[in-house]
Amino acid sequence: MIFSRTYRYQSTLPIQEIKNKLIGKHIKTHHLDFEISEKNGVLRIIPHAENTEGVQTLPITHVNMNNKGNTTGLKISSKMRRIDSGGPYLIAIFSSFMIIAAAMFYFLGGPEHVQYAIALGAIGLFILVAFWLKMEKGYFDYVRKIRDYVKAETAAK
Repeated sequence: MIFSRTYRYQSTLPIQEIKNKLIGKHIKTHHLDFEISEKNGVLRIIPHAENTEGVQTLPITHVNMNNKGNTTGLKISSKMRRIDSGGPYLIAIFSSFMIIAAAMFYFLGGPEHVQYAIALGAIGLFILVAFWLKMEKGYFDYVRKIRDYVKAETAAK
């Protein structure tokens, strides 16, 4: 949910020409290869992560196309791979609970709990900000680069 992104775009190219331009192509970003294929009329952009070192959170992107007269409407939807989603959701929930607990200590606890509330809130906020910055450099950067590639390839020249 919080890691899904959807982007809508209009192209003047017909659907078949867009498919011809994209199907079978590979996108290289951050030394990773993403392959574009078609399944049930939807273009799928899937990472080849078999040869990667380290743990990475990668998107799966679907491109839905529908004809709108002289233009083609593209809906580019990216979501996290199911195998990658556990860690990021766990970190987001953990840091959110820390911030909620800090707020409860601050508002419901006495004056002796204020220092604990501030410390707990600061730690939770620090974890959340550090995690989000790491996601912006990794996962969301993949999403942006894939979206920009599809947009550039489907622009009329």
